[in-house]
Amino acid sequence: MDLTHLHPMIVHFPIALLIVGFLSDIIGLLTKRDFFTQAGFYLFTLGALGVIAAFITGGQAGDGIVEEGALKQALETHEEAATLAIWVTSIAAIFRIALFLLKKYSGVLKMVSLALGLLAVMTIARTGYYGGELVYKHAAGVQLDLGFGTSSIEKDND
Repeated sequence: MDLTHLHPMIVHFPIALLIVGFLSDIIGLLTKRDFFTQAGFYLFTLGALGVIAAFITGGQAGDGIVEEGALKQALETHEEAATLAIWVTSIAAIFRIALFLLKKYSGVLKMVSLALGLLAVMTIARTGYYGGELVYKHAAGVQLDLGFGTSSIEKDND
């Protein structure tokens, strides 16, 4: 298996884990049930670890793409979004873990943590949107088999 295939296999996990973790935190806030708050903590933490894995595998996947024209700009936009997402998500997760370990997840600190979580979800959604554009609009990494063998879809400059 080619290592460039790992990125599309991994990216959906951090997206789902962060969103569901954040929603679980909101449910915990509204219902005051510890189960949802604890689930949110673990889901968000796993999602943050997944963001790191997606970032690393994304670098490997990008190495296999010829960067020219509109594809180059789209890839750079996705990479910039991913860099922002990994920073914001890491800060949000580290803050949340610190609050968990110090048993200070309440009041204003809880609201700051939730705001950082929302920001992380938004940056991940933005990164996913640009990643989707790479595949569906620019066909990055897409291969087409018409029965004559496999060839990469490339823009013909003729």
